[in-house]
Amino acid sequence: MLKLDFHPSGRHFLQIPGPSPVPDRILRAMSLPTIDHRGPEFGALGLELLGKIKKVFKTESPVMIYPASGTGAWEAALANTLSPGDRVLMFETGHFASLWFAMARRLQLEPEFIGLPGYEGWRHGVQADMIEARLREDADHAIKAVCVVHNETSTGVTSDIAAVRRAIDAAGHPALLLVDTISGLCSADYRHDEWGVDVTISGSQKGLMLPPGISFNAISEKAIEASRHNRMPKSFWAWDEILEANQNGYWPYTPSTNLPAVYSPVLTGVVMPEGIDADAVRRIIYERFDLSLGTGLGKAKGKMFRIGHLGDCNDLTLIATLGGCEAGMKLAGVPLQGSGVIAALDYFAQHPLDAR
Repeated sequence: MLKLDFHPSGRHFLQIPGPSPVPDRILRAMSLPTIDHRGPEFGALGLELLGKIKKVFKTESPVMIYPASGTGAWEAALANTLSPGDRVLMFETGHFASLWFAMARRLQLEPEFIGLPGYEGWRHGVQADMIEARLREDADHAIKAVCVVHNETSTGVTSDIAAVRRAIDAAGHPALLLVDTISGLCSADYRHDEWGVDVTISGSQKGLMLPPGISFNAISEKAIEASRHNRMPKSFWAWDEILEANQNGYWPYTPSTNLPAVYSPVLTGVVMPEGIDADAVRRIIYERFDLSLGTGLGKAKGKMFRIGHLGDCNDLTLIATLGGCEAGMKLAGVPLQGSGVIAALDYFAQHPLDAR
């Protein structure tokens, strides 16, 4: 039976792909007294925050901040830009792309899923040429938005968003570009303005190293214009009321006052040999070494586990994590072709500390 008050010696290693470890100084800041979210102190804080958060997204456009998870920001992006019955082109790169697709259907949109077939298809990023080809077929411009995931934490693959923008432009199509970078923001390179994104979706619990509970929509002027004419029912998610209140540093409701085609740099997916249950290996690592790892999701369930290396961690944390994984795999009888720990030590020996 799980005992919630059981604390083994040493520090627990939280190496899942989010929520990520939160720095102690952030946890201490959250213990300060709550301030009045309608008072002048909060208004000044809000204006400062709303200005600085734009730099994180590399944008000059407004950034909506919600007291919600990344799933809420998904819904906000769809609810503010689209109307029931609108067609949406989505690319299947993994479990979270699939969940976003399911949400679009629940919101009475008509999403179309394209992608490479099978589990192996999940191990590749967004194929921009497939998006361009599909949009060229849409001569009537029935497709109103293209939705893609920047960093797919279920697979460990990061997609080229700039290439997706070029594909939409090459097709001469007016569709909006909506991008989920919930795990990519502040962990991998992301540029809202330069890459021509219309709505960027993100959350607090990954690269920003904050607890879960804050999410974001960075929105272009084109997206704002679409929100003025769409017919999706919404209240809590509505951009117009938030934009108006944000002018003075406030929100229309109570905010979170105490919560200020390459390999992904955010996590590493470890695929098990045929016949080895990745979840069983993960369980051994957790029970023997107090090390939490991410499970495989969707088509990757039981085939892989995921090592998160984002948030409040450093080189020694990574070495210890690799050691726990390696020892756990040996205990589970997984045949190893080499040592990840030794490879990491060799890498660090060849890369001395940056003098900056």
